[in-house]
This record gives sequence, C-alpha cells and structure tokens, in this order.
Amino acid sequence: MKVIVLGCGNIGAVAAEDLANSLSSAEIVVADNNLSKARNVAEKIGRKNISWARLDAANHNELFYTLKDFDLVMGFLPGRLGYRLVETCIEAGKNLVDVSYMVENPLTLNDKAKSKSITVIPDCGLAPGISNILVGHAAKKFDKIQAIRIIVGGLPEKPMPPLGYIITWSAESLIDEYTRKVKIVRGGKRVTVNALTGLEEVDFPGVGKLEAFYTDGLRTLLHTMEGMREMWEKTLRYPGHAEKIRLLKSLGFFEERKVNVDGVNVSPRRLTIKLFEQKLSMPEIRDIVALKVEVSGFEGGEKRSYVYHLLDRYDERRRITAMARTTAYPASIVAQLMLMGALREKGVVPPEKIGVNDEFFSHFSNELKKRGIDITEKVS
Repeated sequence: MKVIVLGCGNIGAVAAEDLANSLSSAEIVVADNNLSKARNVAEKIGRKNISWARLDAANHNELFYTLKDFDLVMGFLPGRLGYRLVETCIEAGKNLVDVSYMVENPLTLNDKAKSKSITVIPDCGLAPGISNILVGHAAKKFDKIQAIRIIVGGLPEKPMPPLGYIITWSAESLIDEYTRKVKIVRGGKRVTVNALTGLEEVDFPGVGKLEAFYTDGLRTLLHTMEGMREMWEKTLRYPGHAEKIRLLKSLGFFEERKVNVDGVNVSPRRLTIKLFEQKLSMPEIRDIVALKVEVSGFEGGEKRSYVYHLLDRYDERRRITAMARTTAYPASIVAQLMLMGALREKGVVPPEKIGVNDEFFSHFSNELKKRGIDITEKVS
C-alpha cells in the first residue's frame, strides 16, 4: 500500500506520523511545495516506511501524474486548493481523505466519484469531521430530528494577548473562517448570516466562560440533514475576541484586493496571514480543544437530546497540539479504515454518513480513545 500526504503543516505532519506508526507495512510519502519542509517532517518521524517529495499541488499536471502511483491520498491543503484536489483524485481514480476548508460543496462531485468507483471523505478533521460523525451516530436513533447545535474551538490554555488566541493551524483557513458567509437553519429555513454574528456567552465544562459566534462549519450537514428547525455551528473563543476580529475586518485587513504602499501593490489579506503566522504562532503556549455537539428530536414519541462533549489538551510527552491531535487523528483513523476495506461506499461520502454505521463508530471511537481523545455522551 502507498499513501501520499499532501501538505506538511502542523496537521499533515501529525497525520503522517500516525499513519507511519500504525501501518508499518504501508509506504508513506509526505509531499509539500517546500522540499526542505517535507524532508524535515519525514526525518523527524524517522521510520523506514516514510519518505518525502516536492510537489506543487496547484499544478494540475504535476499533481495528476504524481497521484497515479498511490493507493490513497490524504489532503491537508489550503481551502483554495481543496476542490481542485477532489477533482484531480477523481480524474486519477484515487481514494481521498481530505480536511481542507474549501468554499465549494464537494457533494457536487459525488456522481463523478461514483463513476470512477472511488471514495472521497471530505471535511474529515475536527469540526467538520468528528462533529459530523457524532451527528450521524445520534441521527439514526431518532424518529425525527429537530435541531443540531455545534460549538467548537481551539484555544490557548489561558487567553494570550493581543487576541486571546494562538495559531495552531492554517492562518489562511482561520481568516476564511472569519470572513466566509455562514449558512444556518433558523425556523425551518436555510438562511445566510455573517461570520462573527450570533454572539453568545458559553460556560464550557473544564474551561470556563467563553464566547461563541457563527462560522461556516455545518458544511455537508446542510445537504444531508433535512427537515431541521434549527441547525448551526459556532466557534469558541475567549471573551472579547470577536470584537477585535470584527475591528480588523472592518479596517480591511482581510481583503484580497491589493493596495498601493509606496509604489508596491500589497494584498492586505496576504500580509495579515503572514503577520498572524509570525505574531500568533507561540509553540511554547499549550493549547486545548473544546467541542460540544447537541442533537435533539423525537425518539419513540418522546422528546430527547444527545449531547457529546470533547475536551482535549496538548500532548506534553510527544509535543503535539490538541488541535493537531483532534484534526489529524480522525483523518488518519478513517484513512486506515479505508485501506483495510472497512469503508466500501463509493462517491463523495461525508463523515456523518459513515458515523451512522455502528461498527465503524465503535472502531473510530476506540481508536480516538487509544490516542487519549475521549468523547462523553449524555442523554436527556
């Protein structure tokens, strides 16, 4: 078996290590446009079954011909490249597990993926990802679902100035989260709202007082979970964060259109991404991930809610962030299940569809638990 991991950032590197450790008989190649970055990741993992390569994923021909040599592709690319990666994997006839935060709807490629008899699992990280799998697991219990509510966030253990936040994943995708229009369901109708709105205070067990605001995290749930009265996803941050981000947004720091600065055309968004990477990357600061998924409806004629909690922390021994653990491990576990033939459905298969399978959910949950990630379920 041969697997290629595209993207050697914080998340891709952890997924590659988990794959290499779990599948000693598989050949794992980590690929990045930056060759030294790919080499450093492979050498740090230090296993005989892992190697590195330079690959420009934005170059269609280069990507297509590289994928031909592999049995499975894992995508950890920026959102702007995600949809193109799905298209190229379908064209090359290769299975894909992807976590990119793409703006497009990957389900539009379902028929093409089925025609090539391949499986694409999009949004297979934390949220979307674990959150969707939990929704799918709960959904099968109901006669009728009325509401799905998801709150999730990666945070420093304590708020860090100036934004009460640190970067533990892609700065580019983070800005997408703050700027992308958000689709939710309210009063039984799908509506579009701005990110950073719907602000509310949340008291999260084990963390304390946080704030939550709308972000575009429902993704495929908007198309697979119909008939909802209410459905939304909100991002968790320390109090005051949303106000600061709204200020940056209103001043134009997230705009792509270039401005002239002393004769040089500069994209405010590209500059902000670089500044975020420089000023908010604090590897010495430990992070946490908090997730709550609530699914409500009628079961056996009675009103019922299933509530799931996850609280994960920085791995001190292995020096892996909670964000990397809760995003990379789900993708790695699902990829391993695919390689073992446990996922046979073809097409673009969102995580909530595989969460419906009790055997899969049990295996998935147990594998997360082996890696120290615990999910609790409460029924009310």
